[in-house]
Amino acid sequence: MVEGYVTAQDGTRLWYEEAGEGLPILFIHEFGGNHAAWEPQMRRFARRYRCISYAARGYAPSDIPDDVSSYSQRIAVEDALAVLDGLGIGKAHVVGLSMGGFAAAHFGLIAPERALSLCIAGAGYGAEKEYEDYFRGVSLSVAENFETKGAKEFSKIYALGASRVQFQNKDPRGWAEFAARLATHSDRGAALTMRGVQAMRPSLYDLREDFAAMQVPTLVMVGDEDDHCLQPGIFLKKTIPACGLAVLPKTGHTLNLEEPELFNQLLAEFLAQVEAGAWRPRDPRANPGQIMRTE
Repeated sequence: MVEGYVTAQDGTRLWYEEAGEGLPILFIHEFGGNHAAWEPQMRRFARRYRCISYAARGYAPSDIPDDVSSYSQRIAVEDALAVLDGLGIGKAHVVGLSMGGFAAAHFGLIAPERALSLCIAGAGYGAEKEYEDYFRGVSLSVAENFETKGAKEFSKIYALGASRVQFQNKDPRGWAEFAARLATHSDRGAALTMRGVQAMRPSLYDLREDFAAMQVPTLVMVGDEDDHCLQPGIFLKKTIPACGLAVLPKTGHTLNLEEPELFNQLLAEFLAQVEAGAWRPRDPRANPGQIMRTE
């Protein structure tokens, strides 16, 4: 395994780990995780791919800038590009979960020429127009809780969210590892990430025209009990031309850890089809307005 730092545009150091050889896969973690949360995927895909995971700014051992202006959705994409640039990688498969899923989606809009494919998993919180204001308010409340209670204490609440208990019920040991990892978050880094990235990112629905023009092969994954990601997942499926949708049954938000075997199987098949040139835009004959053909 290789590990070390790359430097972002503003001088922030980003910690990365990589393993394996072959076409590169860049894994972008969720708010509640860190680079280590991709271990089931790093172990599986490093057998055939050059796999890279990294800690987002605000997550040790990456730097933790102390100003909210250093955190945004666009900066998150620029950091992903900085990791690729720092490792001399021109194009990569990009896989993201939740906050990382948003980064993967925006990566496809900002730098499509750098993406072999996109896997957008568990992305949707705050995207639904009717919940935009509510989500921003909750995000700011979460930020305050990380600052005042600290990650060690507030993680006990956050880890039991409505879309996390599925993981706890299925795999208590795995969920306990997730919760313990969450408890190590930087109090300040978590708060600034919530304020600068989560609370301020645009709704996916406001980017409809951009997604409709994006030609990058895309797989959207969502758990069927991750309620606020279901409709955004369907929206992305219907909007992005070369997009598939996988809905994992009886599954919450932490897809790659809650259902690692199924996640890896779906991702492996997607990557294989992309590399074979078989993951194409939807056939225009599959007209969504048609129920049955009569002539």
